[in-house]
Amino acid sequence: MNNNHYAIIMAGGVGSRFWPLSTQENPKQFHDILGSGDTLIQKTFYRLIEFIPTENILILTNSRYLNLVQEQLPVLSREQIVLEPDMRNTGPCILYAALKIKKKNENAVMIVAPSDHWIEDEKTFEKNVKKAFGFSANNNVLMTLGIKPTFPNTGYGYIEYDKTIKESIKHVNQFREKPDYKTAKEFISQGNFLWNAGIFIWSVKSVIEAFEKNKPELYNLFYQGEDVYNTDFEDDFVRDNYGKAENVSVDYAIMEKSDNVYVLPAEFDWNDLGTWGSVYDKLSTSKEENVVINSKSIIDDGEGNFIRTNDNKIVAIEGLNNYVIVDEKEVLLIFPREKEQEIKELRERVGKKFGNKYI
Repeated sequence: MNNNHYAIIMAGGVGSRFWPLSTQENPKQFHDILGSGDTLIQKTFYRLIEFIPTENILILTNSRYLNLVQEQLPVLSREQIVLEPDMRNTGPCILYAALKIKKKNENAVMIVAPSDHWIEDEKTFEKNVKKAFGFSANNNVLMTLGIKPTFPNTGYGYIEYDKTIKESIKHVNQFREKPDYKTAKEFISQGNFLWNAGIFIWSVKSVIEAFEKNKPELYNLFYQGEDVYNTDFEDDFVRDNYGKAENVSVDYAIMEKSDNVYVLPAEFDWNDLGTWGSVYDKLSTSKEENVVINSKSIIDDGEGNFIRTNDNKIVAIEGLNNYVIVDEKEVLLIFPREKEQEIKELRERVGKKFGNKYI
């Protein structure tokens, strides 16, 4: 393995569209969503340690999830779990982690990977990441892995690349926000648009330079702590200063403002597992197109349902089509699949009416 290769696993999100399984206290990355035997963060970690030294992997997460990370990834040292005391989006935490890594290894090249994506073809994933590592190690670039669209999805941002470039790694022309259906169809018809999966690769020198250029106030805030990073005094600095950071995504902070951004169209399968519907799409194989996880079921005159319970509960259904049914402790959700994007809003209503302990 290459000791200059590092990984940051982003594991601080709440996953509100996976409510009621995913909650503020135990979000989706710490659950075995697909019934595979491993949680999503475990799957991500195991995928990366195939080609990145275990000691070079950092977990970025919220302070409240420290115990969950330690329970699910006991091989990690406490130093490898980087805690955010305040929610400030992806920009500040990635800059913070990059400065920590640079202090250890100025030649480091790193991947930033979400903890909750599903990738089955892990060998091809490894091949693509290594190719991006090589390009990033030898060039001052910011790289991302783009996903080839399979349909005009309106839930993803898109990456437009220079179609005149024949090499596999393309220069990015611009990032495009989530489009409406008509615009998404136009993107796909042009042939040089990819889904933005939020997977980034760069050298620590390049990403820190990008923050210094495009977000100088944010850079200066975290650069002040350079002397104490990776020491016993780091926690004090972070506690006192992290809350001062601008709430900004890494996309907006540096990716959309830089002219040295490149994309490698990924060759591996990918699912962001953003909603119950995405899990349904991943697992839908039965004749009646019902997906059942952790349950025993009798389904009469019902198709297109997603059912998930705990402890193999028996679920009997008749005359119900295209619903999400999730039974989790004190909450039972029965919701139309076509309205799944509204689960996030429903979760907020439940919290206001019955208390935050249910969300």
